[in-house]
Amino acid sequence: MQNIRILGIAVMVIFVSVAAILMKLIPGPRKDSDFLVIGSVATLVSLAAAFAMLILTTGKPGKLSDTFFKRRKKGS
Repeated sequence: MQNIRILGIAVMVIFVSVAAILMKLIPGPRKDSDFLVIGSVATLVSLAAAFAMLILTTGKPGKLSDTFFKRRKKGS
């Protein structure tokens, strides 16, 4: 339960920081579509970070290659 809480807080921090960076980068005055783009990009980055953190932390140590692909057993 503690790990899920930490993951959620980390994703929220990533979302807020990416949104703040994009608010500084996109010049004003901003239209509604600019805010839509900022929120979409921040969501994309935070979901990608959450996916990467889940894959890296829930897998077996040393078996990262088995996360998406499993080798077939050699036999007849």
